[in-house]
Amino acid sequence: MDWQTAFKQTLAGLRTPNQPPRIAVLGIGHELCGDDAAGIMLARALNIKAGNYGWLLALETGPAPENFTGSLRRFKPDLVLLVDAAQMNTAPGEVRWLDWGNLTGISASTHTMPLNIVVAYLTVELGCQAGFLGIQPVGNAVGAALSPKVQKAVESTVKTLIEVLTVSTTVAESL
Repeated sequence: MDWQTAFKQTLAGLRTPNQPPRIAVLGIGHELCGDDAAGIMLARALNIKAGNYGWLLALETGPAPENFTGSLRRFKPDLVLLVDAAQMNTAPGEVRWLDWGNLTGISASTHTMPLNIVVAYLTVELGCQAGFLGIQPVGNAVGAALSPKVQKAVESTVKTLIEVLTVSTTVAESL
């Protein structure tokens, strides 16, 4: 199943009458390490392009998403979507919806706490669902910029997220 379908199915399960789901996007990574900045750049672009929707919170969490639990608690999300570069042994720039329970098998050594532990805590503490988008990096060299393939994946993913979220909230508001 492609990530767009998995994301749409997750949103469909969150629908309530007259209220769009509250979505928090956590952009994870190191901004100065090439493609490891994919999650951060996605959150930044989402903030710029999506504007100020009350149902969307996009945070640039860097390597420590656990430091943003206070912001998440105040926002009260229905879904926390983590986005990070992930070594999945796929084509560079490929985006996949990954089971957060299996994140121990994904290369995440640049983070202060294992992401599966962070997500488990968030789902219990906030009573929300969680999703994880992994973006296959080309390289993570210190001082490098995003590779063109990952930059294109980030832009495409932001566009799709905005389209899907806009449709989802329009449907929820019309119920």
